[in-house]
Amino acid sequence: MNADDVAELIESELEDADVTVTHPRGEHDEDHLAALVISPAFEGKSLVQQHQLVYDALGDHMTTDIHALELKTYTPEAYEG
Repeated sequence: MNADDVAELIESELEDADVTVTHPRGEHDEDHLAALVISPAFEGKSLVQQHQLVYDALGDHMTTDIHALELKTYTPEAYEG
């Protein structure tokens, strides 16, 4: 999966999500992705629960199409603060 597809999938599944997906090791390494996800859906959730919401949004793609995903998750308030 390319970075844009991953971002679109997360945004379609998480409430008002703002998602940026990059290749942290450079464009030549398409198997490793990094996602910055900002969503009010994370309000009141632990970091583990926030990450689980993102993994749930990606579904089977996490085991079939995505080799590695670095995640940074924030509520809008935490990201701005």
